Amino acid sequence: MDHQFPIIYRHTDFVIINKPAGVSVHRDEQAVGLTEKLAKQLGVDQVWLVHRLDKLTSGLLILALNKTAAATFYRLFEAHQIQKTYWAISTQKPKKKQGSIIGDMVKSRNGAWKLCQTRHHPAITQFISYAIAPKLRQFILQPKTGKTHQLRVAMKSLGSPILGDQLYRGEAADRLYLHAYQLDFIYDGEPISVSVEPTGQDWDVKR
Repeated sequence: MDHQFPIIYRHTDFVIINKPAGVSVHRDEQAVGLTEKLAKQLGVDQVWLVHRLDKLTSGLLILALNKTAAATFYRLFEAHQIQKTYWAISTQKPKKKQGSIIGDMVKSRNGAWKLCQTRHHPAITQFISYAIAPKLRQFILQPKTGKTHQLRVAMKSLGSPILGDQLYRGEAADRLYLHAYQLDFIYDGEPISVSVEPTGQDWDVKR
C-alpha cells in the first residue's frame, strides 16, 4: 500500500509525521520501508529515523533531514530530553487511576515482556486515566524511559491491557488503541511542542 504520510511539523532539519497504525518503521523483505517512502514523498535523497514506534502504534514520529540533525536527536533521546505523551484506551479498570509504574522489564514468552518488582534498570511510566464511556477508559501516558513495549507492559501490569493488544491480553478490536499524541523538546534553542489527535475514525472504538 502506498502511503502519503501526513506531515504535522516541518523544520529545515527534520519533519514530524503522523504514522498510521499498522505501518512498520523497519523495512521488510517485501515492501519499501517508511524512510524510503517518506524521502520520495518529500523529494529528498534520504531521511534518518531517530526513534521508533511499534508497528501497531499510531502517532508522531520524528525523522531527521540530515546527519547533523540525526546526531542531535540521538543525543536528545539518550539524555531523555524529549517528552513523549501517549493516549491509550482500555476496557479494564486499573488497579490505580493515576501515578507511576516502575520496574525492571524482562523477556517473557511469545515475544512479550513482563514487569518485575526489582528496580535495577527500571522502566518508568507516569499516567493518569479517566472514564470516557461505559467500560472504556482513556489513559494519558508519559514514558520516562524507552524500553521495548514499555507502555503495553505498563498497562498490563495495571490490570488494564490496551484495547486491541492481544499479545498482552487486551480485548480484541480493529486496532491497537495506543497513539503517540505529543512531543515536547528544545531544538537549537527553540522550544517545540507538537501534538496530533488520532484521526477520527481510527479512534472510534470497534470491537
